[in-house]
Amino acid sequence: MKAFPQSRREFIRTAALAGASVPFIGALTSGARAADAGRKLGFAICGLGNLSTHQIAPALQTTKNCRLVGIITGTPAKAAAWKQQYGIPDNCIYNYDTMDKLADNPDIDVVYVVTPNALHAEYTIKAAKAGKHVLTEKPMEASPEKCQEMIDACKAANRMLAVGYRSRFDPHNQECIRLAREKVFGDLRVVEAGFEIHLDQPPSAWRFHKALAGGGALMDVGIYALQATRYITGEEPILVSGTETKTDAVKFAEVDETIVWHMKFPSGVVAYCSTSYNAAVCGRYKGVADRGWFELNPGFYYTGNRGVRSDGQEIRFPQVDQFAAEMDDFADCIMNNKPSRVPGEEGLRDLKIITAIYESIRTGQTVKLG
Repeated sequence: MKAFPQSRREFIRTAALAGASVPFIGALTSGARAADAGRKLGFAICGLGNLSTHQIAPALQTTKNCRLVGIITGTPAKAAAWKQQYGIPDNCIYNYDTMDKLADNPDIDVVYVVTPNALHAEYTIKAAKAGKHVLTEKPMEASPEKCQEMIDACKAANRMLAVGYRSRFDPHNQECIRLAREKVFGDLRVVEAGFEIHLDQPPSAWRFHKALAGGGALMDVGIYALQATRYITGEEPILVSGTETKTDAVKFAEVDETIVWHMKFPSGVVAYCSTSYNAAVCGRYKGVADRGWFELNPGFYYTGNRGVRSDGQEIRFPQVDQFAAEMDDFADCIMNNKPSRVPGEEGLRDLKIITAIYESIRTGQTVKLG
């Protein structure tokens, strides 16, 4: 697929439906300093894997409010290559054991955590303790408890925390939110959503190991479908049920291969969703209302998202760099003391639902969410 030449990580009007994060009145010193100095906020990328290399670092070169200042990596060869490519000075190159020294570097305002899922909390907490704001990749972590630790650490440090839900900054997804919110086709009744990929990686890859990934397809790409149901309905599910199947019990011994799940929302909207690590690439969703429908297919890709409505109109906008948009938005929130539309609390909500889906699969029972 030409639009997605790398790995799964590269596949992949605004409504702020996440709960507002706690205001940081008068305390965002690094953001205020950046605004006063008229400079862009300095970002340090923590974890220099495929996503950072091919998406995040290039996006930082196009942002309005951000600049790539530093890196954090456990691989000296990567540090040398990034230093040469981006002109990163030696005093802005860190490894995971020296993150406490970030506190001594006023040029770095934000740490973008792009490590394996189950390491997000460790490095978020280290960054927060060093006085840095944090943007972490999704899923926020591998458990709700770890998500809460991240939220608490950032609040204790009076730093902002956001989750990299890039689809929330895509105009096609924003338009679908508008169609649902303004009831252009009436009251929403059903949401269909799914994201399947073929994970063509060796068994040694971290995504096949629960200790690093936290889970499989549901954690990795299914979370896009889950997010879509929540930002389309503007509600939190009250009932979830799921079922799992594995066709390769060896390759997927530790993580889920294919999952289908159902959810019910307080208004009566129902959603049915799917995800897989062992299928053709397909990421899409559809909202069905009482007088019509709208659909994005594809809906979760880096580029090429497009859709159609039941009245024949296309949902098509100029493509944007979703990573650049999410980083610029976070920088704007920091500099102007505004709540993020994707705060840590939003990531926590998803992990609570994902945990409930796994619990339903384990017990064979529908799980109630409070």
